[in-house]
Amino acid sequence: MGTSQWTQKGGTFSHKNACKEFGISEDEIIQAMKDGKLQYRVNYAHGNRYYRVLREEVKAFAEQLHGASGVETQKIKHRIKTINTEIRSLQRKLTSLKKEKAELTQALEKAKA
Repeated sequence: MGTSQWTQKGGTFSHKNACKEFGISEDEIIQAMKDGKLQYRVNYAHGNRYYRVLREEVKAFAEQLHGASGVETQKIKHRIKTINTEIRSLQRKLTSLKKEKAELTQALEKAKA
């Protein structure tokens, strides 16, 4: 694989996100990196080390471990989890906006009086 995937948007992600997205344990990813099955680069965030891996290689590795149907099942589970997180976030925002609207409506009624 050339360096082009390293620079493409969405071509890489952290090994921890790979675990979440493809249902692979961190130990399996680390072992695959040691065995040379996965290319990786070491990055640091706030002094903490993490590994960048190529999305396509991790997908192929996950299919090798769990089969194509296992990867598809995990992909659906991950998407459902992402959607649920977004729904909870939007519900919190909606609650906050309703509260602000009620306060403003009450202030408007006081201003009219």
